[in-house]
This record gives sequence, C-alpha cells and structure tokens, in this order.
Amino acid sequence: MTKLLLRAARGESVPHTPVWFMRQAGRSLPEYRELRAGIGMLESCRRPDLVCEITLQPVRRHKVDAAILYSDIVVPLQAAGIDLDIVAGTGPVVASPVRTMADVTATRPLEAGDVTFVTEAIRLLLAELGSTALIGFAGAPFTLASYLIEGGPSRHHVLTKALMYGAPDVWHALCERLADITRTFLQVQIDAGVDAIQLFDSWAGALSEADYRRFVLPHSRAVLSSLSGCPRIHFGVGTSELLPAMAEADADVVGVDWRTPLDVATSRVPGRPLQGNLDPCVLLAPWEVVAAEARRVLAEGSKAPGHIFNLGHGVLPETDPDVLTRLVELIHSTE
Repeated sequence: MTKLLLRAARGESVPHTPVWFMRQAGRSLPEYRELRAGIGMLESCRRPDLVCEITLQPVRRHKVDAAILYSDIVVPLQAAGIDLDIVAGTGPVVASPVRTMADVTATRPLEAGDVTFVTEAIRLLLAELGSTALIGFAGAPFTLASYLIEGGPSRHHVLTKALMYGAPDVWHALCERLADITRTFLQVQIDAGVDAIQLFDSWAGALSEADYRRFVLPHSRAVLSSLSGCPRIHFGVGTSELLPAMAEADADVVGVDWRTPLDVATSRVPGRPLQGNLDPCVLLAPWEVVAAEARRVLAEGSKAPGHIFNLGHGVLPETDPDVLTRLVELIHSTE
C-alpha cells in the first residue's frame, strides 16, 4: 500500500491527515541531546550511524507518518569544498564569503561521491522505517547564496540584496552553481530511495514577488524541474505573497508557514496539495489551545486537494516532546 504521506502529496484520499514536523529530529528531544554530546553538528551529519539513529528518534517517540533525513542545508556546500562550520548559538559561518565572479568560479560542483555518507544513511534507514515515509531535503539556491554572501546568518540580507541588484551577472552565476549542487544532492537522495524531497527556501520571504520571480524562481525551478520519481515539496518562511510563484517552481506540494491560513493559501495555489501550518509557538501553550489550533489547521487544510499536517516552521528547542506525541495522536484520531 502507498505510504500515507505520498497519497496526500498526490491529492489522493487518506483515512486521516498524515503528519510530520520540521526539525522533529533534534533539538527538542533529550535522547538527541544525549547522543550529540561532544559531537559537532556537521560531524554528526557525516556519520551514517548517527544520521540513522537521530532520524529514527522522533518516529519511535511520536509515531509520525514521515521521517526527515537528519542533515543540514549547508552539508552539500561543505562537501563541495566550501570552508564553513556550524557554530553553536550562531549557525553556519563561512570562512571566505562569496562576493565576486572569481569566488563563484572557484566554487566547484558537487559530485555524488562527495556524499556517500548520505547514501549509506538512507540505506540504513530504509531497513528500519517500514511504512513510514522518508523525506530528503536540501536548501534552495537563494537561501544558500545568502549564507555564502553574508558569511553567516543575516536578519536583513543586506549584502545579499546588494549583490543581487548591483551585480546580477555574479548573482545568477552563483545561483546556477548552487542549483547544480542542490540538484546533485537531492538526486543522490532520490537514487538512494527517499520517498519525497523538500526544498527549503528559508529566507525567500525577504524578497518582493517581482524580485523573487526575477532573481530566484528560475534557479529553484531548475532544481525541482530536474527531479522526478517522488513528490517535491517547496517551503519558505514569510512567503505568503510568493506562494503562486513558488508553486511555479514545479512543486507538487507547497509548504505554508503559520502566517497564511491554509484555506487562503489554497485559493492562491489552487489544485496543489499543501503542507502546514501550526505556529510552532502554539506548542508552548496549554493543551486545550494546542488542540483547538490543530483542529483549525485541519479544517482549513481540508479545503486543499491534499493536506500534510506540519508546523509553520521548525520545532522550537523549548517544546515539550510529549506535546508533539499527543498532537500526533490527535491528528491521527481526526478524520
């Protein structure tokens, strides 16, 4: 029988709405923190045994309908030779930011052989997951470019936009290279057997629709249109006004953050299954509030051709894991 998440992603009937959570594998789980003690983030992403165990932890605990491969969006960048690290409390930090055409030219493509640890981790996971779907993922070119240009996380993406507007030739050359890296990374995951993939464009909401269509859409479309054989989910934060354009990137499922009700989102991307979109902060409220908000999301999501329940962004570290488990039980018991 087809896995529940895949049926929803294709707009087929399901006995109940499938559910998984972005960042479910990690920060809120004590077993994760114990396992990761003394091990750097990127090192843990390169060890198939750890990737497998961390990916499985929320499946065992919460009984979610999908696992998402434990990784990070900068993993393929490091594998392609870019000098970067994930600094606790800060995020990705790039040793030499990319800001000129020479910098872009010096950035080499990713080869499948650079990420054999991903293939091995997926092999281990498929032997364990059974009817639970496995989602692979990667960062979209705009979000990856932002990290590379800024040298790390940025609130306003000033240097990114300055390059985008002031040197569009450099910008597009960089995004073409990043699209190629992302495409290779996702294809490795598909070839290894993941059931679906998600393209994260975490910072795309910093753009106007016109700028998104000019500077970003061609590169995200180049990634997603080149992939086949499994559902393709496209997600961004603060992208309410960008949803139609993001759907045009050849996404099968459009992820929606908590700012846009799903019944509104489906009017903007008619005919597309949706994923989302409970505000992660709601999980810190009393259970009665969590349950009421979850039922609202389910009701709004029922207007779409298919609905995959998720948060509007990732699980917050402060979240009580027992609330997530209880939420999954609620979703599964609601027809």
